[in-house]
Amino acid sequence: MGESLEKVRQHYDDVADIYDNRYNRNRGRFYYGHITSQVMDCIPASGHILDLGCGTGLFLKAYERYGGSGVGLDLSRAMVQRAQSRCVSSDFTMGNAEVLPFRDGCFDAVTSLLAFSYVRRPEQMLSEACRVLRPGGVIAICTLGKNLFTSGLPAIYSMAEAMKVRKIGMGSFGERYYDDREMKDLLEDAGFAGVQVRRCSFAHLNLADPFFGIARKIEPFVEEKVPRLAYNLLAQGVKQE
Repeated sequence: MGESLEKVRQHYDDVADIYDNRYNRNRGRFYYGHITSQVMDCIPASGHILDLGCGTGLFLKAYERYGGSGVGLDLSRAMVQRAQSRCVSSDFTMGNAEVLPFRDGCFDAVTSLLAFSYVRRPEQMLSEACRVLRPGGVIAICTLGKNLFTSGLPAIYSMAEAMKVRKIGMGSFGERYYDDREMKDLLEDAGFAGVQVRRCSFAHLNLADPFFGIARKIEPFVEEKVPRLAYNLLAQGVKQE
């Protein structure tokens, strides 16, 4: 594991105990629930999936409610342990998404929520995702997009690290944010067909009240009419038969 990924792993080991406080309560629950539903709409309702960067298993737990099951993979041992205690129909393992320890064609879908920006070799990760998908299987990735709002994040995260702020994702990890064209090219180059990329999520959990409530009300309008203002990219594609 490279030095930068080791830094990511250590960070998420350190914050595993507060991860659910961010994404499974109050504003965080709405934000994560919204992107979860967006990804869920892209994949079969009751298949066997691989979730990359699974965290504490929030997405796979939601997927189990629809009759599905899966395998979650994460760099962080502490995250994996919490995911194992949460999900009853899924398995979890530590690992690097760029080198998947699974046989060819064994999953109906590959998902990833809010983790793709940490990947150092996205081409390799997507090639591996394609390999482990069955023919006709689907990939769906939700990640922070490149826009005006995210352009200042690296500086903010670096300052937070210097100040030893203990919050999820607060650190200088060399994250990369993509625009629509870049994500489409990455998926197509990896062999996926029918690639679609769209923007989603305007009510970001970092917005303070009352701005979060306002953003939540106008989120559907933003996603449809002015998607460039949305925070995340949702990219999906199909492995050819």
